[in-house]
Amino acid sequence: MGSFLSPLSIASVNVAIPAMARALQADAVLVSWLPTIFLLSNVALMLPFGKLADNFGRKRIFALGLCINALASLGAFFSASIEWILFFRFIQGAGSAMSFGTGMAIITSVFPPARRGLPLGLNTAAVYVGLTIAPALGGLVTEIFGWRAVFLLPVPLAAMLVIVIFVFLTGDWRRDRYSPFDWVGTVIFAGWTLALVIGLTGLPQLPNILTLLFAFVLFGVFIWHQSRHAEPLIRVQMFRENRLFSCSLGSALLMYASTYPLTFLLSLYLQYVRGLSPLDSGQVILVQALAMALLAPVAGKLSDRIEPRIIATAGCVSVAIGFALLSRLDFDTDPAYISASLFCIGIGFGLFSAPNHNAVMSAVDAREIGVASATINLARVSGNLIGISLVNMLVHLLLGEQQITPEKYRQLLSTVNVALTLSLCFVSAAALLSAARGRRVNG
Repeated sequence: MGSFLSPLSIASVNVAIPAMARALQADAVLVSWLPTIFLLSNVALMLPFGKLADNFGRKRIFALGLCINALASLGAFFSASIEWILFFRFIQGAGSAMSFGTGMAIITSVFPPARRGLPLGLNTAAVYVGLTIAPALGGLVTEIFGWRAVFLLPVPLAAMLVIVIFVFLTGDWRRDRYSPFDWVGTVIFAGWTLALVIGLTGLPQLPNILTLLFAFVLFGVFIWHQSRHAEPLIRVQMFRENRLFSCSLGSALLMYASTYPLTFLLSLYLQYVRGLSPLDSGQVILVQALAMALLAPVAGKLSDRIEPRIIATAGCVSVAIGFALLSRLDFDTDPAYISASLFCIGIGFGLFSAPNHNAVMSAVDAREIGVASATINLARVSGNLIGISLVNMLVHLLLGEQQITPEKYRQLLSTVNVALTLSLCFVSAAALLSAARGRRVNG
């Protein structure tokens, strides 16, 4: 249920963005930061909160993250400007990092390797059920109650979950001994995240190029620091020692970079270019997540018996076909064609995600399950962040700091088409990495 909450918070708001932009008279660049800033804090704080959860208890951090998510949602609801909404979205992303980053670690601590595929598949399905319901629910709430109401959607669920967790969930899943916290590594990693997003968003201007170069330097410093720290946030040696682990995470990062901006892009395209309502747009978009939710548990269960590489790579190919179809959007594209393309993407991602997670968890020994879980989530949100940052760059280059009016629809369509072609390139690279990852070693 906690895994359901985060995508609900993201995807429901994405559908309400055009109505929000009109009401607050926000330009295209500020609007494009709405999904980005959530991920910015999510990526920057995922590893630190994972480390704190190991020390102080995963259940405690998980529940605190739900509380922060709910309070930030209330703050966004009452905000009078786009800038304040962006601030509360940043806080909401931090709460999501606390809960989403520890949830999979709790699950993998409970189930043995031979029985891990189905629970991981169900956890993945919960994410996709959130993505399935969110666009239609966000569109319906926006039409009936206005765009502000979408920020209230996570609040009652988060409150209920906190009560259930402390009443019924026994255990806290923490380390036997306290592990010193790496504050220096945390600051370096947060600096890398911020520099990466700012650098990508404003390309090809010189200050942004320099910022992006600085981001690469910070990433190198972070790897160097982690490799020499006695208690690192993440043991970077795992990437060199284990090809199955590194290739699986690499393919995950590329797949999430390709698919995360899709709801945002299609929400703008369907409502501005095609003139659909928020509700109708949500119904078109939900097809993808519905296919994911239906297939993920089945694929996860199969990955306990069939080599995950085979299932996950087939999923990459299906997603690539879907993006190839979507990259041909024009002013008259039938919404049914878009739904069919999204269904193909949903089938592929449903085949990819749970088997890929299973491959990562099978690639490490029991002592490093928590690290592997945090790293999967980090690959996911880092991919999301890279994907949406590149879309922000395209918005900056092709649309600029102006409101999206009918005169700008041609530029908006060009932005969507270029972004979808870029996503197709990411998926193609992910398929190659997935096929090259090697066989799983059980036990």
